[in-house]
Amino acid sequence: MIRLLGVFLIFILNNVKGFSPSLNDDVLGLIVFKADLKDPEGKLVSWNEDDDSPCNWFGVKCNPRSNRASDLVLDGLNLSGKLGRGLLQLHFLEKLSLAKNNISGNLTLRLDQLSNLRTLDLSENSLVGEIPYEFFQQCGSLRSISLAKNKFSGEIPQSIGSCSSLVSLNFTYNQFSGMLPSGIWHFSGLRLLDLSNNLLEGEIPEEMEELHNLRWINLGKNRFTGEIPDGIGSCVLLRSIDLSSNSFSGSLPSTMQTLSLCNNLILSRNAFAFEVADWIGELSSLENLDISGNNISGALPASIGNLRSLKVLNISKNALGGSLPDSMRDCINLMSIDISQNSLTGILPAWLFRLSLQKVVFSENKFSGGLDSAILSATENSRQKCLVLDISQNSLTGGIPSALVYFTSLHVMNLSKNSLVGNIPYSVGELKSLNVLDLGENQLNGSIPTEIGGAVSLQELRLDNNLLSGSIPTSIGNYSLLTSLYLSHNNLSGSIPVAVAKLTNLQHVDLSFNKLMGSLPKQLGNLGHLISFNISHNLLQGELPGSNFFNTISTSSVSGNPSLCGALVNRDCHTVLPKPIVLNPESTEAKPGTMPQSSGHERKIFSISAIIAIGAAAMIFVGVIAVTVLNLSVRSSMSPSAAGVTFSGGEYYSRSPSSDANSGKLVMFSGDPDFSTGAHALLNKDCELGRGGFGAVYHTVLKDGHAVAIKKLTVSSLIKSQDEFERELKNLGKVRHPNLVALEGYYWTPSLQLLIFEFVSGGNLYTHLHEGSGESYISWNERFNTILGTARGLTHLHQMNIIHYNIKSSNILIDSSGSPKISDYGLARLLPTLDRYVLSSKIQSALGYMAPEFTCKTVKITEKCDVYGFGVLVLETVTGKKPVEYMEDDVVVLCDIVRGALEEGRVEECVDVRMQGKFPLEELTPMMKLGLICTSQVPSNRPDMAEVVKILELIRSPEGGQDDLVLV
Repeated sequence: MIRLLGVFLIFILNNVKGFSPSLNDDVLGLIVFKADLKDPEGKLVSWNEDDDSPCNWFGVKCNPRSNRASDLVLDGLNLSGKLGRGLLQLHFLEKLSLAKNNISGNLTLRLDQLSNLRTLDLSENSLVGEIPYEFFQQCGSLRSISLAKNKFSGEIPQSIGSCSSLVSLNFTYNQFSGMLPSGIWHFSGLRLLDLSNNLLEGEIPEEMEELHNLRWINLGKNRFTGEIPDGIGSCVLLRSIDLSSNSFSGSLPSTMQTLSLCNNLILSRNAFAFEVADWIGELSSLENLDISGNNISGALPASIGNLRSLKVLNISKNALGGSLPDSMRDCINLMSIDISQNSLTGILPAWLFRLSLQKVVFSENKFSGGLDSAILSATENSRQKCLVLDISQNSLTGGIPSALVYFTSLHVMNLSKNSLVGNIPYSVGELKSLNVLDLGENQLNGSIPTEIGGAVSLQELRLDNNLLSGSIPTSIGNYSLLTSLYLSHNNLSGSIPVAVAKLTNLQHVDLSFNKLMGSLPKQLGNLGHLISFNISHNLLQGELPGSNFFNTISTSSVSGNPSLCGALVNRDCHTVLPKPIVLNPESTEAKPGTMPQSSGHERKIFSISAIIAIGAAAMIFVGVIAVTVLNLSVRSSMSPSAAGVTFSGGEYYSRSPSSDANSGKLVMFSGDPDFSTGAHALLNKDCELGRGGFGAVYHTVLKDGHAVAIKKLTVSSLIKSQDEFERELKNLGKVRHPNLVALEGYYWTPSLQLLIFEFVSGGNLYTHLHEGSGESYISWNERFNTILGTARGLTHLHQMNIIHYNIKSSNILIDSSGSPKISDYGLARLLPTLDRYVLSSKIQSALGYMAPEFTCKTVKITEKCDVYGFGVLVLETVTGKKPVEYMEDDVVVLCDIVRGALEEGRVEECVDVRMQGKFPLEELTPMMKLGLICTSQVPSNRPDMAEVVKILELIRSPEGGQDDLVLV
């Protein structure tokens, strides 16, 4: 009502001459503006249409002379809705700032209707679409505009050239594309230009020289090409230049040496190809120089030592050679140096640790010699400040200096992939802040010192591929934060200490290719976060610990241990048998340790191996006969003559009156009861569709042409009684939903149970994601609809109190119209109890989808386990990657990869490469967030599936609120 009244009054103000000027159109305009918004925090409650003036309203500031609204600032109030036409009545408005809200919709305002506007800030909202050409017409008074962090797309209109008074232009983090309007390069008063994180292309023109007031330019993360023009040298007031992550090429113009005020020069991840010129030393104000990820060659010039203000130097991932110039000792403010992945040579310079460096990354170069000289040259100040020391993958020799103990603040020490020799200094244990210790792939010998357990903050320990001997020290149990332990390819002996089981955060363990012996501590089964555990090629014996993880571990992770036993290595765990004692039946006693004499007949004594072989052969013979008889019985019971079918009471039953165990009962919930064709198909391997934890699935066509899928259960020993079995299936037969595979009937005998489902012709999601060709990839829209349909199907199951327990991509079938259908739901209800072992081994057969509560006996399993599997499914569908992938020497967990990419702002890198550039970013990010929220380690932190459906619908048709998805 308020909105209608306001619109009506505005119409009168604009169209009826002589209307009383005492009615303030600022009040009416703001009331109409408010009517288009939602104000969840009630910040606009003071706005009252009965007031004569808005000057005392929250967020409104008036010009004291005209008493008209001059500033409207409503930042960070969680406002949602759209920008209404009420703002157009604020004719004296000079500043409009609505940043950090959830305002959505298209940009419909026109700046010519706000002729006094000088500052416009609509950043960090959810505005979408293209900016209309008319928006920037007659914007001569505008000095600052920010549309950053929205969802604008299309080209920046050429009409922006009318904004000749612009001082600040910020369009970062949108999806603008195409060429830049030429007028931007003629804004002589422009000080800030930020167009980063878009899809813009083209070259920087020579007209850039007209931007002689420019202080800040950021074109990073776009698709710009060409060379940097000489005109950049005319922008002598530049403080910051960021052209990173584009396709710029060529060399740097020498005119850049005039930019003596420049603090930041960031040119990383381009295609620049040049040698660093001597004039680099003229940029005396530089604090951050990043030219990494290019094709820069040659040696660093000595003039780089003139950069006394330099704090961060990153020249990594280039083709630089030669040695570091000694003049760098004069870079007294340097805090971080990254020269990794080049071809730099020489020894580590003595001045390196005389600077107050916090980060030293020299990895993947050709440095040689020892560490002693550089480490011993370190000052007390530098030793206390150094946080990261990475000199891996060089040609360093000699031992590890014990003086490293004085680097008490180290978080990361990586000396791997060198030729270091000698023992691991016991003093390493005194580095209490150390998170990562990587000494792998060297030639270190001796034992692992017990004192190493003093480094109590360790999260990752890598000592693999050395010559270490002795046992694993029990002090390793002090690493309560340890997630990764790599000791493979050494000469370690002794047993695996029980202390390892105390490391409750362990995720990756590799002890392979050693000489470890004894049995595995059973307590290892309590490690609930394990992802990989490799003990292959040792001398271990006995049985693996009992847990969900060790029941599903890969065979390659335990191979090469001749005395390990259990189902995983296909070796029975027999108890130790005593040596056989054969008595002479003619004698009443025998001396211990002597062979009884035969009397009259020569007796043959079989060895244990011979007895076992004979017994095994007998068992195989009996098994063959049993299987043959069972097959004949099944064929007989399935034949049309053995089980005729009649209709009774809305269901179809076999009419066999016999109570013989071989006679079966067929129940069809609808359709043709003739099942003879289906029974024949079960004996035809060519009709098999696949196998799962419950049994094999076959495709067959009934006589009326109706296609069905038949699941032949292989868990007969776990099935409930016939009455309970039938009761559960009749309940499942009533479950109907467009996104669920319908159960059409079942067949029962005491030895054979069949479930009859509708046939879904499009295959499963796993095949489409991981086995399809590059030309037939699934589009974003198809993936989104698959995720949404799956969520709706799961929601229906949970509303009927049915937990699936086994959500994974191979259980999501795709019908002929492309819609998803969930299969295998409700099958766990056929089992007598929801035993965790049965669930994990029979149902949760796909590694990566299993919710963590399956590993904890004290946590109740609820429908939230389905939410976890669904979250993994979301990430798998969007990225096209499997939940867990085994690399050559690592295990990649999809949830961890996506979470890290999201936190670092690299979410686009996770998308299936077959969809690059063919997905809406405004849907991608919240979809990734949703997947991670659903895979929260704590079940109560996961949303219900009904909430998930609402979130997905909001993502597809946003009305604000996507940014409320937070990681838990």
